[in-house]
Amino acid sequence: MEVLLWLVPAAVVTVLAMGWVAWLGRTRREPDREVLLARLEKGLGRSTPLRYAAPRPEADRGTGLAVRRSRLPRPPG
Repeated sequence: MEVLLWLVPAAVVTVLAMGWVAWLGRTRREPDREVLLARLEKGLGRSTPLRYAAPRPEADRGTGLAVRRSRLPRPPG
């Protein structure tokens, strides 16, 4: 039984952490639906300017053939 006493502090900390996380994740009062819709409308109505033009990808020069890398020649010997 004495061997298990070292588990007590860890168990206490675990229980306290579980209680703290449960308290943080509790259900809170939700804002009014009209307020949420007004926020959504305001956010969607905003126009955001482009900061930069996206780079265009270079065209792939496909030859229709699969080309393997050449192997380096082995030194004699």
